[in-house]
Amino acid sequence: MDQISINAVGRKELTTYTEYPPKGYRVRISTYWWLGRWAYLKFILRELSSVLVAWFVIETLLQVNALIAGPGAYQDFQGFLRNPVVIALNIISFFFILFHAITWFNLAPKAMAIRLGGKRVPAILIALPNYAAWLLASVIVGWLVLRG
Repeated sequence: MDQISINAVGRKELTTYTEYPPKGYRVRISTYWWLGRWAYLKFILRELSSVLVAWFVIETLLQVNALIAGPGAYQDFQGFLRNPVVIALNIISFFFILFHAITWFNLAPKAMAIRLGGKRVPAILIALPNYAAWLLASVIVGWLVLRG
């Protein structure tokens, strides 16, 4: 099918259209592209860890609900926590949550470009307070749990 069109200079020219335009070149990417480099795998694992963080949040909310419902409900919840599948899931979740926290704390210096006196603050000075706060919160929670 031919059609007459006017180009940018103002001249008439004959344009030919095809019914099926040619497809552009597309590089085929493997489904397992994220296994190619450690940085990609780390990204996928950090995203996957979000699901396990959600599991811990749901489990904590269920525990609070059982505490509010009374001693019988809390005993039932503790029975649920003794299930081997739940124990295995919690152990796996624990390590993924550690991975999640560590990778996010290490990303903080890349997200925050703090400058003092025209120079960028070293990454360790941005990440270190995150780790210090985490350690302090862990010590306080550990102390509260172990004392009671």
